[in-house]
Amino acid sequence: MSDVAEGTGPTPDAKPKPPSRERARLAVRNRQTAALVYRSDEWAANKAAGEALATVRGWGYGELDADDLDEVMRLLVGAVVADGGKRVSVHLADQDRSVLVLVLSHRVDGGRGEQQLLGDLATVPSVHTCGSDIGEDGRRVWALLEAHPRPRRTGRVA
Repeated sequence: MSDVAEGTGPTPDAKPKPPSRERARLAVRNRQTAALVYRSDEWAANKAAGEALATVRGWGYGELDADDLDEVMRLLVGAVVADGGKRVSVHLADQDRSVLVLVLSHRVDGGRGEQQLLGDLATVPSVHTCGSDIGEDGRRVWALLEAHPRPRRTGRVA
């Protein structure tokens, strides 16, 4: 028989575990995907935008707003280039008439200007949702774009 009664909880000298930096591993299944890698430099965003557009057009997303995708790529890739890593990984996936753009910096000490980045992404008309997190393999930033046309926002109220 044990000296510890069941259900009494931790002993008084037990130390709490530090919070984990682990995050869920990215798993993309049963959809079209592409992985693109670039040297982290001032031209990476333009290169990534062009290749991403060609990729999603090849998947049959002719209605995806090219200007919105270009803006999303500029914002996401620009943010991770600013983290100072040597390379930028861009991952694309499609699902239910939406396109996921995820960019990985490979630097765990990134994340400057995150609130500004998320605010800027939220103003892009095709962006349905966006986010950012940091794990052992670096910072990842992402946006989910609706691939069907949406009316542009204007400053006028009807």
